[in-house]
Amino acid sequence: MSINNIDLDELCLLAIDAALAAGEIIDSYSQYEVDVEYKAVDSSAASQVVTKVDRQAQAAIIKILQPSCNKYNLALLAEESADDGLRQQKTAFWCIDPMDGTLAFINKTAGYSVSIALVAQNGKPLIGVVYDPLELNLYQAIDGQGAYKNKQVIRVPALSLQQPLILQTDPSFVEHPWLEQARDGLNEIAQRLGLNGANIQFKDGAVMNACNILQQANSCYFKFPRKENSGGSIWDYAATACVFNEVNAIATDISGFPLELNRAGTTYMNHRGFLYCGQQQLADEIIQLYRTLQFGHDA
Repeated sequence: MSINNIDLDELCLLAIDAALAAGEIIDSYSQYEVDVEYKAVDSSAASQVVTKVDRQAQAAIIKILQPSCNKYNLALLAEESADDGLRQQKTAFWCIDPMDGTLAFINKTAGYSVSIALVAQNGKPLIGVVYDPLELNLYQAIDGQGAYKNKQVIRVPALSLQQPLILQTDPSFVEHPWLEQARDGLNEIAQRLGLNGANIQFKDGAVMNACNILQQANSCYFKFPRKENSGGSIWDYAATACVFNEVNAIATDISGFPLELNRAGTTYMNHRGFLYCGQQQLADEIIQLYRTLQFGHDA
């Protein structure tokens, strides 16, 4: 079956229903302590933790989406299930993170959300749905049809000279060997762009870190490439990539090339890093910062 024969409007509505259903489950546990299990498959603390809430949310999502897999011959990739490899064979696949930011949920802080995407076999995101059950915000996008927050068109804010440049990134960046060089580089970028300084905010939840950029001027979210098994997986970025594409914002690897959202052999996106940004001018500066840190000051 070709992409042209898939009803993206129908599937987006299904994804919204699934995200809201998962959100209800997550919210029902939000005031309670839950037992934490650990997955020894990743070097970052945020990716090691899992709870029964993640699994129940995923089951609710799959129950709603599974009939569409049969109808349109779609594959399915979900964080709490093994990758069966069918995403490399089917025309498109559902990409599910039942609760991104589990560590934030455990710690009772903002940053957790439900993320569902439909991704073409070639890695192009076709649908992106994100639901924040804490703030009750719903983001949705369909390829070629724009992006919306709570049914309102998303408009990315322009750079503001009155505000600082803000990097929102995961707490794991505190231990990165380039932390101080990156901090210095961000201050230099802010100076060149005429912005009011630069700050780094460390927040759990890759999906919400990206979504927050759509509302905050001068903000960005990036990670440098890593060799180890960390740095996020396809389900951390597929839905937000679709949303960003539809508002002409930047969702690329750290060198400015398209995200590899159907990487063969592994779900990890650590090999090329990533960059989320609202404005191309700021993105170009960050890409150059990475090149400088990678190759030296003559890059």
